[in-house]
Amino acid sequence: MTADFPAREIYSISNQLQRASVSIASNIAEGSSRTSEKEFSRYLEYALGSAYEVETQITIASKLKYIDQKKKEEFLCKLTILEKQINQFRNKLK
Repeated sequence: MTADFPAREIYSISNQLQRASVSIASNIAEGSSRTSEKEFSRYLEYALGSAYEVETQITIASKLKYIDQKKKEEFLCKLTILEKQINQFRNKLK
């Protein structure tokens, strides 16, 4: 998605979006190695926070016209599904 962003954004919103996206999976992976469900749940919460950060960055990118409305809606739809899955998993661990 960030390949279409202006070059001046490579170290700004583009970088932040990529880092937050990677952080979602990284927090889930790190949490799965924890010894208690409570700790795992905390890392799922971190992953959820990163997902919300990605959502914010996508919204900003759309407002700046780096992505079109259709692409924004597609990404946000997929992201919403992921957020719900993380939240459901987290609730099962409680």
